[in-house]
Amino acid sequence: MTSLPPFQAVLDQHREDVYRFLVALAGRQEADDCFQETLMSAIRAYPKLQPGANVRAWLFTIARRKAVDAHRARGRRAVPVESVPEPAAHSNGTGPDPELWRLVRELPPRQRGAVALRFVADLSHAEIGAALGCSQDAARQNLHAGLERLREEWVR
Repeated sequence: MTSLPPFQAVLDQHREDVYRFLVALAGRQEADDCFQETLMSAIRAYPKLQPGANVRAWLFTIARRKAVDAHRARGRRAVPVESVPEPAAHSNGTGPDPELWRLVRELPPRQRGAVALRFVADLSHAEIGAALGCSQDAARQNLHAGLERLREEWVR
């Protein structure tokens, strides 16, 4: 049985991927807070993690849950404004098409997580399943359903 590496080594190895994943899932404005929450939860739970565990998938699981929490909180939060501001000149999404990532953020949580884990973090179906807390087949199904829904929405 192998022991776990120091938490700083895990953080150094996965920091950028986790942050990009959170930008894709929660949006650029929420990503910083989600990232901090992810790190705080991970550092608290790290000593209890079993040696030999898939640390990458475990970290993405925590990140996905923090993004879901942020998404739920955003839905409960009212933001009063006198007038709607002009959209920013820069992208709030990730990658070349912010509209596509806006559609990704509107997917149901498991589909959203599967799409982001696949295309932002480049995880395999098995790793996506571990991060989502489901089987590899369920991860594959969530990814497929999410992509189908995106195709339907994108052509409208």
